[in-house]
Amino acid sequence: MFTPETSLAYNRATFTECILEWSHETVPTRDDAYQFMTAHVKNVNLQKHMLAVEVAMRFYARKYGEDEELWAMTGLLHDCDYEEYPDLREHTQVSARWLREGGYDERIIYAILAHNDLNQETNPRTDLLSKALYACDEITGMITATALVRPDKSVLGLEVSSVRKKMKTKGFAAGVNRDDLVKGAAELGVDLDEHIALVIEAMSSIADQLGLAGTSELVAN
Repeated sequence: MFTPETSLAYNRATFTECILEWSHETVPTRDDAYQFMTAHVKNVNLQKHMLAVEVAMRFYARKYGEDEELWAMTGLLHDCDYEEYPDLREHTQVSARWLREGGYDERIIYAILAHNDLNQETNPRTDLLSKALYACDEITGMITATALVRPDKSVLGLEVSSVRKKMKTKGFAAGVNRDDLVKGAAELGVDLDEHIALVIEAMSSIADQLGLAGTSELVAN
């Protein structure tokens, strides 16, 4: 029998289903995240850095059996406010506001805040996602710099030993903080050489997008 009570229950269930469907439809996609990132980041090299961290995070998500899309999106967006707000007191705080307004997952926002050491009191890196983002951030810069000084300017076939050697070279890639690089791998609980190897593999998978596939003349030879 269809009573007022069953009618009310039916309407509530229908309303809940509609809300869930609406929420699912409005969750930002990877394409949304890319468009958002490029709207705020115009420097091509910084865009490539974001793509490098994105793919490294995707590979780590796969390694740990985590959500690849969420981890990758965290990498893609992690420095989305840096070009406009390079002051570390503002960096990540601004992006956190932007991303909340855009309906992004709070786990993404937390990890982005946590990768700025100035936020460690409020956003300590206690979860795997935050640790992975911090670990991938600096190493992608060192790998890129090392690849670009090779004769073929390629990340393909780059050896871990070459990256380690450049890490010890004073003045090379001065913008890459060696202490943060080493600390990142330690916090994540991975061997530094294994960490470098995995990120090289990840970056090699999108070498063309990163401009690290090598010069055409040398690749052809």
